[in-house]
Amino acid sequence: MFLLEVDFTNHVVLVATLNKNGARAIIGGARYVMTQPDQAEMAFTVVDQYQGQGIGAALMRHLIGVALGSGLIMLSAEVLPDNGPMLKLFERCGLPLSTRREAEAVHADRSSLSTRSGRRRAVHDPHGANG
Repeated sequence: MFLLEVDFTNHVVLVATLNKNGARAIIGGARYVMTQPDQAEMAFTVVDQYQGQGIGAALMRHLIGVALGSGLIMLSAEVLPDNGPMLKLFERCGLPLSTRREAEAVHADRSSLSTRSGRRRAVHDPHGANG
């Protein structure tokens, strides 16, 4: 099953957890899957009741950090056109964003992971993916 074939090289997954009644519950997740040697496609999910609390932003920040540590220079994603909060999060992330809209999805590409200023903004910008 592909979603469970995580090797932390070609397929990286991070989760956000919450202690609920003494047990850990997964409330969000982020992943990237390599599409080329220095590029990957990323995806995010946060349980509805926890959306809007910065969990997606924290996951994005950490996923970008892992991508940087792995030498990736581009991350891309497909976002539903009506998912305004996620589109805004991509815009706030602090890296140049190129998008192309189609009826079924918005394709978002972050292409400056390889630059020093791009790395610094992606991981540390308090008004970007951290906020």
